[in-house]
Amino acid sequence: MTSTQGVHIHPAIDQGIQQGSPGFSGGVLTCHCASNPVKVRIGAQTAHNHVCGCTKCWKPEGADFSQVAVVARDAVEVLENGDKLEVVNADAPIQRHRCRDCGVHMYGRIENKDHPFYGLDFVHTELSPEPGWSPPEFAAFVSSVIESGVEPSRMDAIRSRLRELGLEPYDALSPPLMDAIATHVAKKSGALPA
Repeated sequence: MTSTQGVHIHPAIDQGIQQGSPGFSGGVLTCHCASNPVKVRIGAQTAHNHVCGCTKCWKPEGADFSQVAVVARDAVEVLENGDKLEVVNADAPIQRHRCRDCGVHMYGRIENKDHPFYGLDFVHTELSPEPGWSPPEFAAFVSSVIESGVEPSRMDAIRSRLRELGLEPYDALSPPLMDAIATHVAKKSGALPA
């Protein structure tokens, strides 16, 4: 059996996963700037919360994974200091809006109307002090942490720790999300009725 002692995934879940609250209706995300922080209101509960090992998502200091969820784009509103936001990579499918001063990603938006997840924004709920957000449900792009410098020899322990936390590790998205992408593609191609 692989030891998971000392394996850190993300500060928001390393001590266990907090469950969401029924009827939770959102909160305010705040960047890490000590003065004039960017504040973004999320006016709904999030869905498909997960930890992600990709090299594109924002990760807090010392974390091997990000924690990211989705919410309807019309539930995202920049409240304060939006002039500090910049898009990380305008050519990426997810336009990640970060604070140019502290580097924290506040939300990611898909502008391509043909993308399977168009209409959803990606957010980091740990930027909110409010309890009750949807809990992480799985781990995505787990092998990708190697691309950010994690030693491959640590992967068995990382996968074991994810399973201990109740987060099934995938090297893509979860099966329901992969099914949603495939369904979208099949409807666009005509393989399934629209």
